[in-house]
Amino acid sequence: MTPLTTTPITAQLLRGAIELEHTEHGVLPHRLPARARTRGADAQLAMAEAQPSGVRLAFRTRATTVELDTLATKRVYVGAPPRPDGVYDLLVNGRLTGQDSVAGGHTVTIDMTTGSVTHDPGPVGTLRFTDLPADVKDVEIWLPYNERTELVALRTDAPVEPVPDSGRKVWLHHGSSISHGSDAASPTTTWPALAASLGGAELVNLGFGGSALLDPFTARTMRDTAADLISVKIGINLVNHDLMRLRAFVPAVHGFLDTIRDGHPTTPLLVISPILCPIHENTPGPCAPDLTELASGRLRFRATGDATDPTRLTLAAIRDELAGIVAQRSADDPNVHYLDGRSLYGEEDATELPLPDALHPDAETHRRMGERFAELAFKGGVFSGTAG
Repeated sequence: MTPLTTTPITAQLLRGAIELEHTEHGVLPHRLPARARTRGADAQLAMAEAQPSGVRLAFRTRATTVELDTLATKRVYVGAPPRPDGVYDLLVNGRLTGQDSVAGGHTVTIDMTTGSVTHDPGPVGTLRFTDLPADVKDVEIWLPYNERTELVALRTDAPVEPVPDSGRKVWLHHGSSISHGSDAASPTTTWPALAASLGGAELVNLGFGGSALLDPFTARTMRDTAADLISVKIGINLVNHDLMRLRAFVPAVHGFLDTIRDGHPTTPLLVISPILCPIHENTPGPCAPDLTELASGRLRFRATGDATDPTRLTLAAIRDELAGIVAQRSADDPNVHYLDGRSLYGEEDATELPLPDALHPDAETHRRMGERFAELAFKGGVFSGTAG
């Protein structure tokens, strides 16, 4: 048996991360840089940006055995059904070859009725893939989208080297928990990951659960990140946080897009409105867990806002405003475009595949959204011609 050799995990072996933080255990991929994380990010965003949605190890090797030590931070919601361990996807030459999870790790317990949070430490776990083909191949290990993941050690039975540039266009995307992954089956089947695969693009996913809030530091991160294609999906978090009124929303969107344009003046920029979410179509936030359902061990959300107040944001109002904003900007910016999110998930879809918790899509809906986005944006749409 060939002994395993440890290879340092560096930025050259990672894709989809904005920055690496060195920790006492190893390295922690971040999807926001340190300067952004100190500009007012709350605990929700701090948790979300450190969950490596779209982040993957990528290397070329003859190895037949690959081991990866990781230290996860997993979430437990009091009263809600237990969340399964995060899934790691192994791709060999672009094809899904294996899947596994890592037990152990830290645990964060969240009580949504009181807001209390407790932290319990846990051990490092090991992921192991064996019997890989012995020829030279490109290996990717996609990290769980729903667990903060410190990378402790990478071991193989043959040397590894970074994968050369594929020539594929880089797609930079920002959105909410739906873009982050919500309840997708695995990291390569979140709708952005699937769409990127079908469209032949390299994904950088800045989908942040609960945190697509038009934060200026997120816009500056997008401004400063190399990209050939850019999309922003705006709306659901602004409503379910009841974050701002209509008067603030329009200039905030313009400011967010202006900042992106400072670094990417002519890059194709697609503004995507919210998918259908019946509880918030015409009822504003805030959004809250349904305590009756929670008492029965089911997690469902409800809208609690005042639907008679015309200044408060609903999804219907946001779609109208976004369409108008893009129409106005396109007069002197021909590379900005609008996509109605209901073309990804609309009324007929909601009848066939209702949102299980009234807010987040399930695995099948993620697959449908990814396939539709690939058709609408990559195949003949504003992102067409992306393959290198």
